[in-house]
Amino acid sequence: METILLVEDDTTFSAILEGYLKKNGYAVEPCISIKTALKALENSNYDLLLMDYRLGDGDCLEIIDSLHARGKIIPAIVMTGFDDVRTAVKAIKKGVFDYITKPVNPEELLMIVKESLKENTTTHSEKLTNKIIDINNAKVPDYVEGTSRLANKLHEYIQLVAPTDMSVLLRGESGTGKEYAARAIHRNSKRANQPFVSVDCGTLSKELAASELFGHVKGSFTGAFNDKKGLFEEASGGTLFMDEIGNLSYDVQVKLLRALQERVVQPVGASKLVPVDVRLIAATNDELIGISDSGTFREDLYHRINEFEILIPALRDRGIDLFLFCDFLLKESNRELNKQVERFSDEVKKIFEHYDWPGNVRELKNVIKRMVLLTNGEVAVEDSLPDYMVHSNRNNEIDITQVGVGVAEDLKSQSEAHERKLIIEVLKKAKYNKSKAAQLLNIDRKTLYNKLEKYKIE
Repeated sequence: METILLVEDDTTFSAILEGYLKKNGYAVEPCISIKTALKALENSNYDLLLMDYRLGDGDCLEIIDSLHARGKIIPAIVMTGFDDVRTAVKAIKKGVFDYITKPVNPEELLMIVKESLKENTTTHSEKLTNKIIDINNAKVPDYVEGTSRLANKLHEYIQLVAPTDMSVLLRGESGTGKEYAARAIHRNSKRANQPFVSVDCGTLSKELAASELFGHVKGSFTGAFNDKKGLFEEASGGTLFMDEIGNLSYDVQVKLLRALQERVVQPVGASKLVPVDVRLIAATNDELIGISDSGTFREDLYHRINEFEILIPALRDRGIDLFLFCDFLLKESNRELNKQVERFSDEVKKIFEHYDWPGNVRELKNVIKRMVLLTNGEVAVEDSLPDYMVHSNRNNEIDITQVGVGVAEDLKSQSEAHERKLIIEVLKKAKYNKSKAAQLLNIDRKTLYNKLEKYKIE
């Protein structure tokens, strides 16, 4: 039986992958960090490495570097939530067999695992190089701009600010497409031919955030086996997109402010300053000025990153754009899953129209992909929807004659009441496992905790 070393610090996702791979005939040993993975590699032999790109104590390429230093070569597959060609190129140059973007498609993962265990690595490297070229040259749109009034205003602002070097703050709910907007700004800027580097600040541990952003020198802390460039250096000349910037610790905020003002960074453990030329685009689903008032986010940094603010509208507010997204995502899911679903039933469209979409476009994408996978014919019907959406629709069918009687007149209050009710229902379904509930809602754990606090849900 072939053995896979699985390196993933999201324990819930790791358990899902482990169960799936074992079910398909592989022995799996899970690790949650670079440190534990390196120890496992010293004590045992593995046929394949399956690794998350960004881990709590660094990136997985440090594991590859350690193996190469000992003269060992093991096929490796990298999973990344950052759909970034530069990440793929960097991984392949290190000898990684293939990469797969999150959310992981199980069928695609299994296919790549099988190929990695039987195919000549050199031959595959050529294929992968072509894959990267295809991505770089692709003309297929990766998002729907929309035709609603809010969509037109959003893209008017993007076109207006893109040619400048102004720092941009994108504000909006989780799943609204803030990274798409950041990429659109980069594509239309003078830096379009330079790197676009993306980082989710929510995944950066307090201890290693400075190393990830500004780099470190060998031996500067336990686990620093080699010199490492930070994301600021990698993005120099281009654009650095910092998602959920409100998660950065106060100490890192101080260093970030200096980097932006003085255009230099100081790697951890280094005595020299490194010049950088980076255009910053930040994103948040919080009201940062409120966090500034509480003292957890520096007000001077807030004003430095907010030279131009763009509000990304929620899906529920985009009206006619909803079914433009649906048509686009249906075609995309058909292509990925090799299916031929042509349309949604009228019942499904009705549910879509009345559902509140707390996870926004990200949730819509996952729901449609699930429906396509479960649909055998040409029409996706109600049975292929997640149970919580069907139940939510039934619970929210209101007699029009009763509107105004016991129903909130404030539409925002009504929307929030629905969201609170949905979160409680999903928590019950997940047996109050918050990680699982966040997955079912298609939001990150931090967003779920914020909503639990907002709605006073214990």
